[in-house]
Amino acid sequence: MATADQLATTVNALKSRLGDRVVGPEDPGWDEARRAWNLAVDQHPAAVARPESAEDVVAAVEVARRHGLRVAPQGTGHGAGPRASLERSVLVDTSRMNAVEIDPERRRARLEAGAQWQHVVPPAAEHGLAALSGTAPDVCSTGYALGGGVGWMVRRYGLACNSIRAAEVVTADGRQVRADTDSERELFWALRGGGGSFGVVTALELELFPVRELYAGVLFWPQGRAAEVLGAWHEWAAGVPDEMTSIGRLLNVPPLEEIPEPVRGRSFVMVEAAWLGDEAGGSEQLAALRELGPEMDTFTMIPPTGLGALHMDPPEPVPGAGDGVLLGDFPADAIDAMVATVGPGTDSPLVSIEVRHLRGAAERSDPAHGVRDALDASYALFAVGMAMNDAMKQTVVQRLDRLQAALAPWAAGSLLNFADRQVDPASMFTDEAYRRLREVKSKYDPDNLIQANHEIPPSS
Repeated sequence: MATADQLATTVNALKSRLGDRVVGPEDPGWDEARRAWNLAVDQHPAAVARPESAEDVVAAVEVARRHGLRVAPQGTGHGAGPRASLERSVLVDTSRMNAVEIDPERRRARLEAGAQWQHVVPPAAEHGLAALSGTAPDVCSTGYALGGGVGWMVRRYGLACNSIRAAEVVTADGRQVRADTDSERELFWALRGGGGSFGVVTALELELFPVRELYAGVLFWPQGRAAEVLGAWHEWAAGVPDEMTSIGRLLNVPPLEEIPEPVRGRSFVMVEAAWLGDEAGGSEQLAALRELGPEMDTFTMIPPTGLGALHMDPPEPVPGAGDGVLLGDFPADAIDAMVATVGPGTDSPLVSIEVRHLRGAAERSDPAHGVRDALDASYALFAVGMAMNDAMKQTVVQRLDRLQAALAPWAAGSLLNFADRQVDPASMFTDEAYRRLREVKSKYDPDNLIQANHEIPPSS
């Protein structure tokens, strides 16, 4: 364990290279600097670096390595829960690196490491283009894409990780490299779905897709109809075209004043969906669900910028505990198991339990893809509850455990983006893919300097 004097020496060395772009434990603003988006995660790094350029990242890496510390990149801290202790790590907060450039002719976006989807989606939409963004506009695009990325167009265009066309990376030895199909090809393969273990990504180049409008919205029913609605949704989802991506969801809306009156404090079963087509085609696709008589129906034509509000994610940092799992299927028995565990009458502490429909492009393997080339699963589940204190967190975690146990017969592994607790990363990949990932880690970071949320260790 490093002494206080050793850590102070490291902070001073960082400040000599980065100036006020470094915050140490004794500095004003320390608690804000070390904060993750998930306020239930209490991060205590040795120091926080706030780079504004790739050269700043190089400086942070060089100082950390020289002083025997690790480097933990972080954009927003949405998925900070699984990360091991930061006591001997420099937290590299990339949020100030958020510039975005759109090339409409090549249909590409170049975004710096800290750019969030709300920085990427609007300028792309100005050109009738869309990125494979997530459901929350304030999630860091880089971490999302490196971890897989299951968004509103996943059934048509696939996982976000496979829309990465290049990555600019600072390696553990302080080099700046570009990974793409022509250079650093093994690194390029590993970054597309293998997470952030292999270097500090300073920028990504993402493919954009021609999308000007979508027919999207939410159907709401009282949660007492959960089994009926989810059963109908499962049957309906099996036959929809790839242009339709949807989520079946149980939502327990907190009784907060800032939440609109029609939903405040109520519990719903919902179907959220986005249709890559016009209103007539979307309405035809939704007809079977509308026959169930939803209480509210918000479907309308929207630009890609409207997708950020569809899932109703919290707009500000909150304390929470959550976790997810991939499901091979979600038949009636699985629906009944879920409803019996977290549905109406169970006094569930979970705010949201969502099941995302996959297949389509998400399951189609391609040699040109990265390590996460496809998902051999039909659905992805994620559940979360508020964790204002340790007692609330424990209650939520216990219910998460019960839910995962109830759905264990249909479990089909996990995805980095949906694993919000520590899990053996080997379980997320095939044996061969995991072996290759460890070889890439050994080549680019043999001393295990880079600390990701879900770490790929070097080969032994």
